[in-house]
Amino acid sequence: MQAQGIGSLDILALAGIALYQRWISPHKGFCCAHAAVYGGASCSAAIAQVIRGDDLSLSLIAARFAACRQAYGDLQVTGRPRVCGMCCCGPLPVPFHCV
Repeated sequence: MQAQGIGSLDILALAGIALYQRWISPHKGFCCAHAAVYGGASCSAAIAQVIRGDDLSLSLIAARFAACRQAYGDLQVTGRPRVCGMCCCGPLPVPFHCV
């Protein structure tokens, strides 16, 4: 990575997030558990912000995924919104809403 500015790995990660946000996320029918419980930014938006600010800080990204996993557990306990299952894309739990 470059000492100043954004590095090529950062650009690649941000491009992957943008692709996910543009072509996959709008069509899947549910949001990340962290956003469902706490509101605010989804994990993809929050991680993009981390990358822009901290040059792909893996510890901050791992912390966000851990918080999302905890939020998923909270959704299971509280039942809001009703969740039928979970798709794990790596360490990120993504709840499926029931119809």
